Amino acid sequence: MKEGKPFEISKHQVMEAYKCVKANKGASGTDGVNFTKFEENLKNNLYKIWNRMSSGCYFPASVRGVEITKKDGKTRLLGIPTISDRVAQMVVRMNFEPQVEPIFCDDSYGYRPNRSALDAVGTARERCWEMPWVIDFDIKGLFDNIDHELMMKAVCKHTDNKWVIMYIERFLKAPIAMPDGTVQERNAGTPQGGVISPVLADLFMHYAFDWWMKQKHPQNPWERYADDAVIHCRTKEEAKVLLVQLKERMTECKLEVHPNKTKIVYCRSDVYPEHHEHESFDFLGYTFRRRIVRSRHGNFFNSFTPAVSKGASQHLRDSVREIRRKHKVASLEELAEQMNPVLRGWMNYFCKYSAGEARNVLNYVNLTLIQCIRYKYKSTGRKHLKSHKLLGRICKEQPNLFYHWQMGLRPSVG
Repeated sequence: MKEGKPFEISKHQVMEAYKCVKANKGASGTDGVNFTKFEENLKNNLYKIWNRMSSGCYFPASVRGVEITKKDGKTRLLGIPTISDRVAQMVVRMNFEPQVEPIFCDDSYGYRPNRSALDAVGTARERCWEMPWVIDFDIKGLFDNIDHELMMKAVCKHTDNKWVIMYIERFLKAPIAMPDGTVQERNAGTPQGGVISPVLADLFMHYAFDWWMKQKHPQNPWERYADDAVIHCRTKEEAKVLLVQLKERMTECKLEVHPNKTKIVYCRSDVYPEHHEHESFDFLGYTFRRRIVRSRHGNFFNSFTPAVSKGASQHLRDSVREIRRKHKVASLEELAEQMNPVLRGWMNYFCKYSAGEARNVLNYVNLTLIQCIRYKYKSTGRKHLKSHKLLGRICKEQPNLFYHWQMGLRPSVG
């Protein structure tokens, strides 16, 4: 480190931070600089970040606000920092995350190493068999409403590193450039899309919810992934009382339980056969409800279990339809190149539980491929060639062309 720098930050760590940021890809921020442009002068750009951070004079640019459409048709505002700011945030995260990760609870799954959404789904599945009532709740606009004063109080509890504290506060207060061109100051929230935001959100929810549950309601297990969580209860009365207390707790922490996404659910099955108002809930893309399942001994029974949700199924159909729309004259090989990453990620996630329902959704992909073949040959002299038979022939010749074919979901044609 050069003499006169008030903060000890290594150049090596800045380089490692850049590698992590680049691996995550992402769009450009308000400066319009993408990775290609950033790397035209990479050494100098990284030096500037190191020099300013170690001098204490690094100030983040405004965050670029981008609206994305959610599954329910509403929009969510993402905040995209510049590449330089993402690198700076990663440097801070690399120094701060090891301080807080060990204190997080086992049932907190969001954005944590060696934990996944599928782990949370699997744990929820088993606990729904043991306890018949669930509080399914969602925090309204968690990333937009985190109180900065409470957030910094939690940060300072776990580090006395002056530059880490200073830069986290600056990142929190960085203004956001809205899609309409206006620039808004931020008095609350940490932008969803920022490198350090997941760690900060988890730390905030650790004290707002996780630790509170551990201290006040240790008899009620739960699973939480960011702002999406479920709590397990033994009786409906217990769930009602706990939900009231949960709402009060969130109010204390200046958060709000989402009124339209929160309900008490009965885990109906052969073990719990009664009827109640709500008998299903969605959690991390899966719908939990009563289903007929087959035991390892071949017997059929009704169990409360997860399977791919309607929203997740529709999302796959929309993605496949959009790929086809953008590549109308593409060959099947070109379509496979575009579709396979989507199919691979979707299948690896949604075929984990109740795979049969996920496989039914994938039939849509084969139907889409048949339509592609029909479109391609509609103006040729091969009208007599049945498109579904041709797809079956291609599948026999190239069984590994599409990812779902590799997994045995091939078109049932000759």
